[in-house]
Amino acid sequence: MDALFRLVSHQKQHHSHSFNSTTTRTSNSSSSKSSHFIYNQDQDQDQEECFNFFMDEEDFSSSSSRHHHHNQYYSSPQPPFHHQSSSNTPTPTTSTTTTPPPISHYGFSSSDLQHSDPNINYSYSPSRDVTMEYSNSFSNNTWASDLLLDAARAVADKNSNRLQQLMWMLNELSSPYGDTDQKLSSYFLQALFSRMTESGTRSYQTLSSASEKMCSFESTRKLALKFQEVSPWTTFGHVASNGAIMDAFDGESKLHIIDVSNTFCTQWPTLLEAIATRTDETPHVALTTVIVTRTDAVSAVQKVMREIGNRMEKFARLMGVPFKFNVIHHTGDLSNLNFNQLTIENDEAVAVNFNGTLRTVNNRRRDYLFNTLRNFRPKIITIVEEEADLSIGTDGFEFVNGFQECLRWFRIYFEALDENFPKTSNERLMLERAAGRAVMDLVACSPEESVERRETAAKWSSRLSGCGFRAVAYSDEVCDDVRALLRRYREGWGMSTAETVAGIFLLWKETPVVWASAWKPV
Repeated sequence: MDALFRLVSHQKQHHSHSFNSTTTRTSNSSSSKSSHFIYNQDQDQDQEECFNFFMDEEDFSSSSSRHHHHNQYYSSPQPPFHHQSSSNTPTPTTSTTTTPPPISHYGFSSSDLQHSDPNINYSYSPSRDVTMEYSNSFSNNTWASDLLLDAARAVADKNSNRLQQLMWMLNELSSPYGDTDQKLSSYFLQALFSRMTESGTRSYQTLSSASEKMCSFESTRKLALKFQEVSPWTTFGHVASNGAIMDAFDGESKLHIIDVSNTFCTQWPTLLEAIATRTDETPHVALTTVIVTRTDAVSAVQKVMREIGNRMEKFARLMGVPFKFNVIHHTGDLSNLNFNQLTIENDEAVAVNFNGTLRTVNNRRRDYLFNTLRNFRPKIITIVEEEADLSIGTDGFEFVNGFQECLRWFRIYFEALDENFPKTSNERLMLERAAGRAVMDLVACSPEESVERRETAAKWSSRLSGCGFRAVAYSDEVCDDVRALLRRYREGWGMSTAETVAGIFLLWKETPVVWASAWKPV
């Protein structure tokens, strides 16, 4: 058994039903445009296999959580943790004379210290027991947030002694395989250490490069399917965006979709099916997928996209839709993409779909990207982004305030994963480690290099309006389709709108977590 699962409970998770494909059922409404995105649980198995280009037979017979495959996305530098409490509230080591673990216990070698603060003594041993100081935090199960926030304040205040005390305790309690608090403290501790040693950019690039090099079609397929099975985190945006695109393309004979997303084309089979079932003549569809990376490790991703392209073309033939597929691999900031590469024909109606990728654009280049798109004159732009304000400042109050929001957001995300995935899910671990890379980027990398800086719906809406776009409201049919989608998942998911901003929100326990919207040039 891989070391990844040595410390994970192997209690079997049973599910009441296997995953149903992302096929949709045609609405009884007379409209043939946007009502094709309801996820149907009553389709028979043979039909489901046709309607999901990602699906293989084994996905219908059993849950992928029963299979413990080696994680091919992320090679973690985390050492095995040496403290695992059987209760939900860990008990820290209380001795004040224990020899501290070597600095490599944080997941980094001593060579990482060459750029660190020379005034910090990294061989520090606590001079006093800080356990009693946080006794209430342990009783109330808020120890991770309290310790991490105090560590962030120590960083802002340049209080090296206090920081070493807190990092010592966090290191004793953290584990990437424990409960939500242990996972959060593990990933944020790594990020804080990288910030201390000024190795954030190097650490993030190493983790990202390893993930991209180990990417395979099989791991991508299983991750996408399992995430869609247990959570609407991605499918919410798919249904909303597809409905808006169908409405915008009504009556058009040649369609071109520019897909700038991080969901590996899992959005498009349902759209192709909806197009195939339109009452009028089936239009020609061109799909150009833009894959954005910040490293040169694109060969593995290219192999994945070739396999996805083959399956997309096969699925389009099955649906009877004239179809052309193209992939553009772009290295660097998305705002520097040469839109002349997209080869748009004059008689094509164009939609641009952003799903989880606008956050990667440099904050100072986001308006530039929107202005470029406005000159491109697309029929519609669809945007799906996580609803958070993650922009950590460089120091002082701005750093602490941004750190606190970052901690709040990732707690919500980790808790949602914990409650919706089985405990021994390899896919859940892959998603958590991707979130760990995001924490590393946000906490330890400079704002100019960060690719994870999310903005709220209000900020995105202000940017788009200022760059010459107007919001397009979702039709009642699209909203009904989204609600129907959410009903197939466990209790706790919901949908809402806001009076002050455009679009709709996915809610997890009444907290907005994902925002979807549609826009047109003025």
